[in-house]
Amino acid sequence: MPLPLQKQFSAHNTWSRWSARLLVGVLAASFFLFIGIPLAALVIREPPALLWLAISQPEALQAVQLSIITTSISTLLTVVFGLPVAYVLARLRFPGRAVLETLVTMPTVLPPVVAGVALLITFGRFGLLGRYLSPLGITLPFTTVAVVMAQIFVASPFFINSAKAGLEQLDRRYELAAYTLRASPLYAFRRIVFPLIRPALLSGIGLAWARALGELGATITFAGNFPGTTETTPIAVYIAAESNLESAVALSVVLLAISFGLLLALRLGRNRIRG
Repeated sequence: MPLPLQKQFSAHNTWSRWSARLLVGVLAASFFLFIGIPLAALVIREPPALLWLAISQPEALQAVQLSIITTSISTLLTVVFGLPVAYVLARLRFPGRAVLETLVTMPTVLPPVVAGVALLITFGRFGLLGRYLSPLGITLPFTTVAVVMAQIFVASPFFINSAKAGLEQLDRRYELAAYTLRASPLYAFRRIVFPLIRPALLSGIGLAWARALGELGATITFAGNFPGTTETTPIAVYIAAESNLESAVALSVVLLAISFGLLLALRLGRNRIRG
């Protein structure tokens, strides 16, 4: 290639690279601003003294406490029941597996209100299963148990899909080597598989916990709004936004701080484990 043409080609490549970088930078910065500015506006909306005063109200503390308790219980149950599901979907090949994978992921695309209606017509007093539970004195809708059930329904796919991805990416040679040394499946999972997929599990737990903490639609439809029993923090924010904006902002800041702190801690912990 003649020297002038080579310089022209090099200059064109340099310009193309810088144009691409500029475009990517502008698009990324725009998105970060789109997410960051509303969250920052939420934090600086009220003075810290007013925020603390609103959070200190008994109703607000009650809602936050109920959210933390129910979210922790629902996340624990999600891990207990979701990990075997992830293992089955990641390791076994059988007819209908794609249908089950789709079924597990469905709650992530369903409107939460639809999930609440589905739970209500299933476990309600005259529902598909509820009609058999009522004679036994078991009532699920509009109870704290209903809150936990709604949170599990909407949050479990986040943990299951994350755990499934971790199992699928795991090199099975380590596990097979343990079997050749006569290790039991439980021992191999506990000592070989679990430590290797721990970052994926932590990510899934964090996402499931944060999703359950922020659940509103399914909860208010299936569990209702009863202070101290089913009124979680998202419901309290929704109710307060109609009459007491300061309280709604304060509770929103609490949810924001808890979710951000949890996700950041899990991300740092995952990076530390990988490092």
